[in-house]
Amino acid sequence: MAERAFAADTPELRAEWDSFAWDAPRAKAAADILTRYPDGRQASASIPFLDLAQRQVGEMTGTQGWLPIPVIEFVARQLDMPPVRVQEVASFYTMFNLAPVGKFHVQVCGTTPCMLRGSDDVLSACFKRGLKKGHTTDDGLFTLTEVECLGACANAPMVQINDDNFEDLTEDSMGRVLDALAAGQKVKPGPQVDRTTSCPEGGPTTLKKMAERNYDYRGSGNGRGAEEGLSAPRRHLPRAWAAEAHSR
Repeated sequence: MAERAFAADTPELRAEWDSFAWDAPRAKAAADILTRYPDGRQASASIPFLDLAQRQVGEMTGTQGWLPIPVIEFVARQLDMPPVRVQEVASFYTMFNLAPVGKFHVQVCGTTPCMLRGSDDVLSACFKRGLKKGHTTDDGLFTLTEVECLGACANAPMVQINDDNFEDLTEDSMGRVLDALAAGQKVKPGPQVDRTTSCPEGGPTTLKKMAERNYDYRGSGNGRGAEEGLSAPRRHLPRAWAAEAHSR
């Protein structure tokens, strides 16, 4: 599964990132985030702050973004936290990249539902295009990572590329997604088959017709049930039920 390690903390890295600071939009966003938490609870903002930082690094580098050690230390100072505590958060969640990644971070789910539904075929499409797990392609376009469950098991197999899920994949459809991204084309995220979210493929199989209005199950006497051939519900509880309810 995912192999995660912080990029080496070198003098070159320090020279590039020691001066990191929020840009104007993210400074405002960070201030807004802090208002959600009472005094002394700023550590609760570590995840949204790390996300802000990673996205800013992504814009600065033309990639999906990552978290150099100096940037993590900046977040720690903003929240008055020991840097190691912020590093613990960053290393726990795979949404945070601990080393440089490409423009498109291809995260392939390899846990049981996706594996049973063909995640090996998805990986095969990646391998055929020169992607290697844990590496970025020479052109800087793709980084491939195998990750734990991404929460879309009903649409297995799936991958997450940057912020978008691509679901119900085959080797061919995964190849088409990668080829389109490499060509600079936009690709529709979500299911790659004739399916809406996790609904049945091909469309609804039941409840195909939308009701004009809700049936009144309170027995208000509006006759709606009779019009639709439905038996009107009983308006009153049986006496025994009423007595039991009253005793409670």
